[in-house]
Amino acid sequence: MNVGDEVQLVTFRIGDHEFAFSVFQVERILRYAAPNPVPQAPDYLEGTIRYGDEVVPVVDLRKRFETEAPIGDETRVVVIALEGGRIGVVVDAVLEVLKVSAEDVAPPPSMVQGLAAEFISGILTRGDRTLLVLAVPKLLSSEERIALDALTAEIAHE
Repeated sequence: MNVGDEVQLVTFRIGDHEFAFSVFQVERILRYAAPNPVPQAPDYLEGTIRYGDEVVPVVDLRKRFETEAPIGDETRVVVIALEGGRIGVVVDAVLEVLKVSAEDVAPPPSMVQGLAAEFISGILTRGDRTLLVLAVPKLLSSEERIALDALTAEIAHE
């Protein structure tokens, strides 16, 4: 990126923490509706939803990040594009779209550990807010993606 480049981030809340995705990775934000359950799925996989003519797996980021996960009026499913497909992610609330200078998004310090550390691509501080910018490709390991692809292909053909 060049000096003066701007990035747009879709910000959202999980528990008491604020996170963001690049706006280019977000396809749509949907009101939460209970996904269709998938037998023997990992805990963080809520199930699947129909999105257009596809079956999309829904991952609960709140469970993934080991935080409380009650469903509320503001709960949303954010449909994000991954290489080779899409996933829906459950978040507590979508907050806003922020336009910020690329320079303001700092790489995570090497000592960042704990909550979602392996998923963080950058940190943005604005006043008293700290947003963790998530690296969408790292939300699922390659093994998890293969397993989800197999599950959704199986469901799509039922």
